[in-house]
Amino acid sequence: MKNFRVYFLSSQPETKEIMGLEEKVMADMKAAMKAKDSAALEALRAVKSAILLAKTEKGGGAGLAEADEIKLVQKLVKQRKDSAAIYQEQGREDLARPELDQVAVIEKFLPEQLTEEEIEKVVIQTIDTLGASGMQDMGKVMGVVSKELAGQADGKTISTIVKAKLSS
Repeated sequence: MKNFRVYFLSSQPETKEIMGLEEKVMADMKAAMKAKDSAALEALRAVKSAILLAKTEKGGGAGLAEADEIKLVQKLVKQRKDSAAIYQEQGREDLARPELDQVAVIEKFLPEQLTEEEIEKVVIQTIDTLGASGMQDMGKVMGVVSKELAGQADGKTISTIVKAKLSS
């Protein structure tokens, strides 16, 4: 019997594949390891851990939906910002700095954040559409705006703008 090699040629042109959150995190982890960037590596490991926990909670090997990934990353950023704020209140800049460094690394996985002016436009448009007239309509407005701006704006910022617009 003769030895032979089989070569497979792809008939499709090479296209850049869209990577999911988990693949992006793994690629960034490799880069952080090579660069010996311990702060980035710690943040990326936290993201990877959160992804694995979320996947096991859902009860299946299937990946997370993009909306779930965004919520997960937002939660990690919020946790670190809250921790940093507490450390700063206590005068512990040495502990706050690593938290803020991790925030900078993790935020790279979020969609581009909107400015307050852009959020305000969406809030005003939503208030007009819903016919909201006062603070009693805040829940309705928050629900619609939060859903529309998922991943693009912080809930606290949205809430502040909605309160200001509904109380004026």
